[in-house]
Amino acid sequence: MSSAWENRVSLFGESHGQGVGIVLNGLPPGFAPDWLEIKQEMRRRAPGLSALTTERRETDEVEIWSGIFQGRTTGAPLCALIRNEDASPADYGETGFKPRPGHGDYPAFVRSGGFHDYRGGGHFSGRLTAPLVFAGALVKQILRGCGVSVGAHILQIHTIRDDGFAAAALSAELLAALAAAPLPVLNPAVRPDMENAVAAAHAAGDSVGGVVECAVLGLQPGLGSPFFDSVESALARLLFSVPAVKGVSFGLGFALAERLGSESNDAYYYDADGRVRTRTNNCGGVLGGLTTGMPVICQAAVKPTPSVSRPQETVDLRQKTGAVLSLKGRHDPCVVPRAVPVIESVTALAVWNLMEGMEGRHG
Repeated sequence: MSSAWENRVSLFGESHGQGVGIVLNGLPPGFAPDWLEIKQEMRRRAPGLSALTTERRETDEVEIWSGIFQGRTTGAPLCALIRNEDASPADYGETGFKPRPGHGDYPAFVRSGGFHDYRGGGHFSGRLTAPLVFAGALVKQILRGCGVSVGAHILQIHTIRDDGFAAAALSAELLAALAAAPLPVLNPAVRPDMENAVAAAHAAGDSVGGVVECAVLGLQPGLGSPFFDSVESALARLLFSVPAVKGVSFGLGFALAERLGSESNDAYYYDADGRVRTRTNNCGGVLGGLTTGMPVICQAAVKPTPSVSRPQETVDLRQKTGAVLSLKGRHDPCVVPRAVPVIESVTALAVWNLMEGMEGRHG
């Protein structure tokens, strides 16, 4: 099945193949990317740079094959390649016929008739989020030129929870500071507990998940559409495209179910500049499918890494019998820290698309 997004963004490659990449359509011509900033963004997601991540080491250097000429975008499709430099396909010999519980191995096997590249998940791997971060790094720079900032932090790892954006004094400077932190949290006191939770899971041959919270600042009120093209719909569609994301919420999300209407409503007032604002932001900056002018705040629940070394029950698709799988190789005990720039990137892509859509409607 195709979608409008496949006409704008197309991913290619496999986790342990030659490389991964992206084709990005619709970039404005004449834009000069800041390549140092893009390199820093790629480093935020790159593996092997922390004790909290996989031991696989990839530089994630981006090669531009088209769409950039003399340092500026041409308006033609931009094609970028990221080569795999530290692949280890031998670690996945069994997963071609013994699907990993919690991973896409089995439905991929069925979908392809057994012809899928199963090494590390192939095209279904989180490795494909590397080119997404590249695209997001480009688009975040474009959005910044429009006065829009996108940033995220780790709201939760396992049972350890950070403070939320709802109580923070949000600014572009705060989001930039979080992007520069190895473990981006609002309350530094929770960092050791988060690190210990990841280390304990890793030592036990297991993994943990968590929640990434993202904010978009600088959006004017009225962006979006009611119902099927709402701001929440646009963001959720791309947030759920990130392989490990299993839940998305906005503002206080499911916590609103426990509140009275008088407690959850955001009261309006005029600020010193004569703008309509709200005293709180329980709705996450979206009402009726449209932006309110307050920060758009959303959360993405990231499930634990399915590739763990503890023995797990599975099936043998060749013998058609039950089996036990004990994985070898290098895997993240927690993907949440590396997911932060990914969540920022897909959020930026969704906002960019929404803003361009509104410009098209209004000429």
